[in-house]
Amino acid sequence: MLNRLAYEQSPYLQQHKNNPVEWYPWGDEAFAKAQEENKPVFLSIGYATCHWCHVMAHESFEDDSIAELMNESFINVKVDREERPDIDNTYMTVCQMITGHGGWPLTIIMTPGKEPFFAATYIPKEARYNRLGLRQLIPGIIRMWDHEPERVQKAIDQIKKGFNKSLEFESGLFPGTEALDFAAEQFVQRYDPDYGGFGSAPKFPSPHNLTFLAQQSQLSGKQGYSDMVLETLNHMRLGGIWDHVGFGFHRYSTDQQWLLPHFEKMLYDQALLMMAYTYGWQINQRPLFKQTVEEIAHYVSRCLTNASGGFYSAEDADSEGEEGKFYVWEQPELDALLNSEDADFLTTTFGVFPEGNFEDEATRQRTGANILHLEHPLVEKEEAIFSRIRHTLFQDREQRVHPQLDDKILTDWNALMIVALAQAGRVFDHDVFTKRALTAHEFIRNHLVENDTLYHVFHTSRSDIEGFADDYAFWVWANIELYQTTFEPRFLEQALFWNQQLIHRFWDTEHHGFFFTTEADTPLGNQKQIYDGAIPSSNSVALNNLFRLSRLTGNSVFEELLNETGQTFSTDLIRSGSSIAHGLQSIQMVHAPFQEIVLAVTEPGQAEWLKHTEAGFHPFAVFHVNTGDEALIKMAPYLEHQTPIDGKPTLYVCKNFACEQPIVGEEAIRNALRSLTAAADE
Repeated sequence: MLNRLAYEQSPYLQQHKNNPVEWYPWGDEAFAKAQEENKPVFLSIGYATCHWCHVMAHESFEDDSIAELMNESFINVKVDREERPDIDNTYMTVCQMITGHGGWPLTIIMTPGKEPFFAATYIPKEARYNRLGLRQLIPGIIRMWDHEPERVQKAIDQIKKGFNKSLEFESGLFPGTEALDFAAEQFVQRYDPDYGGFGSAPKFPSPHNLTFLAQQSQLSGKQGYSDMVLETLNHMRLGGIWDHVGFGFHRYSTDQQWLLPHFEKMLYDQALLMMAYTYGWQINQRPLFKQTVEEIAHYVSRCLTNASGGFYSAEDADSEGEEGKFYVWEQPELDALLNSEDADFLTTTFGVFPEGNFEDEATRQRTGANILHLEHPLVEKEEAIFSRIRHTLFQDREQRVHPQLDDKILTDWNALMIVALAQAGRVFDHDVFTKRALTAHEFIRNHLVENDTLYHVFHTSRSDIEGFADDYAFWVWANIELYQTTFEPRFLEQALFWNQQLIHRFWDTEHHGFFFTTEADTPLGNQKQIYDGAIPSSNSVALNNLFRLSRLTGNSVFEELLNETGQTFSTDLIRSGSSIAHGLQSIQMVHAPFQEIVLAVTEPGQAEWLKHTEAGFHPFAVFHVNTGDEALIKMAPYLEHQTPIDGKPTLYVCKNFACEQPIVGEEAIRNALRSLTAAADE
């Protein structure tokens, strides 16, 4: 018998439609029912590719006796965290306050008025290892609900008091370069010199940390920062976190060596890592980095792209009820697939053993399964051998049961992928990347935009969930990058339009900064996101957008908003900047010798001259191609005076609010652009 989730679009909610638990989706019906029956609400938040969500579902939500207990005791509500990040952000904050940690599945028990009094992550069915199971927990919760309402209210009051503190920020002066130095030093202290990355285990890619350090290296002149970036990128690409057979990055590494991944593949990781490897190639032109960018794009095109060009959200870690089963190999099956010479090459080069190359997390015993990984990059001869082997392994692996695809399309994550493709398109002069970015852009415009409103999610059709600050900020970023790649004024126009919508809908007129949602009745209060998680926060991205738009247009209003936002989050940026690495990139731009580079031409085709420059590393510059387009000059009035001199192509380079002597003529411009690139690469 189906429950109410059968009518929902979310792939995650659809996974639970056959549960004997009488699930409700988040909405008025559930909370009205809880009020009417005077029952607490059991809120379970997860996502479609979450391994421990699957475990809890199979253990408990598919168990008739547990479901009966839950149905008698609670009104049960399921939420897809990717569909409703506003709800997830609120109650994850509560969980972290109460337990000191967070994660998914997230379990919250609350009143019909949405006031939480209990929080946990995964809860087993039965008690074990001093951890209560649902079978013991639920009766205890109900006894307290029925007979000790004062305890419930005390817990609620304490949680609300703590949550209110999380809504407050200690403002101050706009951060200076000391905030950048302090954050960079924190990364130095945490850096793993043996395997790259930061900390021990688990290790997350966190690509925005790497792009911050790459920019800090150029700003400070300290080579050590870029060395950390390059070595981390190298180790990740060689490790098991990279899928050597089908391409793409897994979510994170459970060990220090990047060998054993958590196997789910997320769209946002592909996008952010594609950006990081593009940065890495600009710094050091390692062929492996360019290859990685191309192979990420290949994976996304093959596995995460729909027929109209939008990008799906993720692939699961599990298949046939076992995490990683799709991706691992036992030596006998490799020996059966390959001739002896190729099998020996694979065994020796990719670390394959008869007993397997990783241990079971619980028993610490070798399992017989192998994850392919490298100790060093392949040389040209080895590449040719492995290309043949990889094709054989890929064809065989395609016959296995594939992990489940989460085929919902999210505006914010799609925007990140558009950014990555647009950047790679211009850096590598690869039109295919740019065309894919343009196609995805058109998909969002056709399916997730209505007049002046962005919507958050598309599945078989557009949902009625309006966009959050992430959606608007990331969409602005995507349009800025497409403008910098194509120089088509329509993208700058859209960046400005959607940035204004972000300000109109989410700006805190009293204390400044951007709220995450426009909802007036947000449970417990409307949050502002500044700390970067797996993806940059909305305020981090907005800070960068505001600076770049100010320099692209000459409009000082954007810098005023940037200054006010930086002051609002000043203390956090100064004290905890390594947790806000993307936001700190805007602080870098403010304090860098930032350049505005304008190529004024008589023919649009002459914009090709900029391509050599853009392959260099220019994080502290924006570019215009001025063809005299009236729409562009209206958006950036200073371009009215930066025109071709004597009808000849002219290059204008401005730095620190002062412009150098214009450079006239093709040969002089090409030489000047080469000099700019050489200076950036020093």
